[in-house]
Amino acid sequence: MRVKEKRKPVVKRQPSLLGGDSCRVITRPYIPSSKSRIKALIEQVMALGEDDVHYVLDGVMEGFAARHRNFRAILESNFERIAEYVPQQTTLSSEQRLLLGAYFTQEYSVESAAFFNPAIVPHPDQEDVEDGSQRFIMSIRATGEGHVSSIEFRSGIIDARNDMYFDPVSRYIATPEIHTDPVYDRLHFRRKLEEIGARDRVMNHLLAGLGESFTFDELELQIKKLRSTKFRLVDKQHAIDTALWLARSNYEVIFRREEPISERVLFPVTENESSGIEDARFVRFVDDDGSVTYYATYTAYNGSDILPQILETRDFLTFKFHTLSGDSVHNKGMALFPRKVNGQYVMLSRQDGVNNYIMFSDSLLFWNEAQLLRKPVHPFEFVQVGNCGSPVETPTGWLALFHGVGPMRRYSIWAELLDLDDPSRVIGRMQEPILIPNEQERDGYVPNVVYSCGNMIHGDTLIIPYGIADQRCRLATASIPDLLSRLKASPQLHLHLGRLR
Repeated sequence: MRVKEKRKPVVKRQPSLLGGDSCRVITRPYIPSSKSRIKALIEQVMALGEDDVHYVLDGVMEGFAARHRNFRAILESNFERIAEYVPQQTTLSSEQRLLLGAYFTQEYSVESAAFFNPAIVPHPDQEDVEDGSQRFIMSIRATGEGHVSSIEFRSGIIDARNDMYFDPVSRYIATPEIHTDPVYDRLHFRRKLEEIGARDRVMNHLLAGLGESFTFDELELQIKKLRSTKFRLVDKQHAIDTALWLARSNYEVIFRREEPISERVLFPVTENESSGIEDARFVRFVDDDGSVTYYATYTAYNGSDILPQILETRDFLTFKFHTLSGDSVHNKGMALFPRKVNGQYVMLSRQDGVNNYIMFSDSLLFWNEAQLLRKPVHPFEFVQVGNCGSPVETPTGWLALFHGVGPMRRYSIWAELLDLDDPSRVIGRMQEPILIPNEQERDGYVPNVVYSCGNMIHGDTLIIPYGIADQRCRLATASIPDLLSRLKASPQLHLHLGRLR
């Protein structure tokens, strides 16, 4: 009997697991929707004597101040949110203001429910790193109460032996300052309005008063002018609500430099993101002039609808958020290539929830056409296929990881090779997954899932972070020469491509 030679595993799993910590909490406003309830609560606090105010506030400070940086400033800020409901001609003491702020504040544990779908990129700061080592930043989708998702970060170093060391994780979590006055591009703004069916003569009138680029303040000034026109009130209000909705989906946030990367959390800000910022696919993008920007496509979710967005940063301190537009921007799972190809931006995507597609565009924010890249072929991917983040560049081609869903909704990850000059051509494909959930990875928040949102190259090794059962994360490594040799040796490649084309 002939025994088939068993090849060594493609990937090597690292032993350590990363999981969420329910003790890491942020503060959020806790403001009732009823104005009468807000006023009643204010009156109750104001009726307390000075000693009672001091006693209750002292208990708040003792129980919560050590859990948050700048805790007094947080309480003062949340007091300002309801200050308009304080009776006029009322003078409040500093302790009354802080106590009122505490009544309108809550803690939120961002990691308590799930911790998954990571992406990894080289750190922008590689100074003083030993030869053969590399700093990295890993983004993670963290989910808390109500299944609201946000983006967290971890950092560390990979050394010459591919040993990985994570930096200590702070016990604090920090939310950034939010700025709703970025510069908007009128053409892109107009395109998005057309997509959502919000272009009419009232909206045209509003946009006509704006320059080719405009700020949020300039938009609000035009809105004031629109209110004084003779258009029907209902039409004016619809145009105003729609324009503000779109404008607020594009914003900027800034973290303090003294806050370590593990403290920074990108928590939902806008109405479109109210139920989560999902599956950010980070990539280190090098432009034609050699400048580096980190981009991440992600899904904004409001509980019923999704809005594909992209964020950008150069230093992981300031993040700018933009809305994507175009006929091909209507589904999850877009992943930007790390550079332009033939002068165009390139993006992997999933248009129909089943197949893999690829898109080309002259604009980072506008994607109008998508080409079918590949349909499900193997039984382990019959349900659907999708990308696992941005491809990495090798001399042989673009090395891309994809996921598939098979029977019992079990996920798997495999590799493909795309042509360097024409990445719409698949030139190599592994016929078996490189990662499927093993017995220790099957169980969790969502069983039988392994999923990655982005990998990176370290020397001749591919570093693959992946989520396990939507509850924890692990890193794996794979030899790039080994991967490429197996991809180029794919015996059924041409047969499979022939079925698709």
